[in-house]
Amino acid sequence: MRRLLIIIASLAILSSCKVFKPSLMLKTPKDYNYDKLIDSLGRIDYKIAPNDAVIYRVFTNDGFKLIDLASASNNVFRSDIDVIVESNGSVKMPLIGRMHIAGLTIIEAEKMMEEKYSEYYVKPFVTLKVTNKRVIIFPGTGGAAKVINLANNNTTVLEAIAAVGGIPDDGKAYKTKLIRQNPDPTKPPFVYLLDLSRIEGLALGTSKVQANDIIYVEARYRPLRTFNTEIAPIIGLITSLLILYQFSKLR
Repeated sequence: MRRLLIIIASLAILSSCKVFKPSLMLKTPKDYNYDKLIDSLGRIDYKIAPNDAVIYRVFTNDGFKLIDLASASNNVFRSDIDVIVESNGSVKMPLIGRMHIAGLTIIEAEKMMEEKYSEYYVKPFVTLKVTNKRVIIFPGTGGAAKVINLANNNTTVLEAIAAVGGIPDDGKAYKTKLIRQNPDPTKPPFVYLLDLSRIEGLALGTSKVQANDIIYVEARYRPLRTFNTEIAPIIGLITSLLILYQFSKLR
């Protein structure tokens, strides 16, 4: 019996280890120094990155007339052009050729395009939109993770979480992590801790998300459920073996 109690105690201790929580992702140590999510970061404009899909239109006379961007050979009017930002940050565009736009905001890229097209058109007006901006969300329960497209440039953390159905019962609202890529690829990403369980967390929740952000809500660990599903069958097997062993000694 003493041995059985020791085994049960050992299994209970192990139940808090990652052996019994293999699905837990992006864990940070207790003394982890989180980055500070200041208000200016929430308002920062998106900067174009390699592999972005960009759609743009060119007008003339300050937007008075939409320019046909299609080639004259196919006789089809094309009001917009889709381009992919190459790995070196450049795009190939009609008339003006290649230009580097990675690292620029949408407004900065539009202004640069207008300057390039001013050689061919009178007072060109350019509109540009990135169509494949997306965010990865782990709301705090298995099988519910989603990748959502950012149709709105001003999408907030709360809106992104709401788009996947909110935080479930197993999610820790007070331990929501916003993980953002560092502009310097040689450095680790920024990790911000958001406490969305209190009304004071509203200011953090209304921060704008950026493309390729990861929103991770840590799942609540349920030791009793783990005990029933992982440890109880083992204890039952050990108990049965001990009973058989005792019977064998009586013989």
